Amino acid sequence: MPKPIRTSRRTWVAAWVVLCAAGLAATAGLNDSPAPEPQPERPVSAECAEYVADIEAQLAKAKAKAEQESEGGGVLAFSRVRTGTGDDCGDELRDHLRGDQ
Repeated sequence: MPKPIRTSRRTWVAAWVVLCAAGLAATAGLNDSPAPEPQPERPVSAECAEYVADIEAQLAKAKAKAEQESEGGGVLAFSRVRTGTGDDCGDELRDHLRGDQ
């Protein structure tokens, strides 16, 4: 079986220096790049706005109840069957709740 090629410590150090320098250069390039333009807000239908307001009211009610009970170990779940609507408010609700984080 042939012996593996041995490399010197200088070669390993030089390789690490090159890799670190490349990483630092890439990081600096990404930090200097301009931030993407914010997406314009899409108009929200009245039905979705009502749905989001209903969820907000339920969250506020649950938060007030949890503060009174001082337990904080509960789980809040929503179940609402929406039939006959072509408008899906999932994206609007997700965007609204992410904004509160």
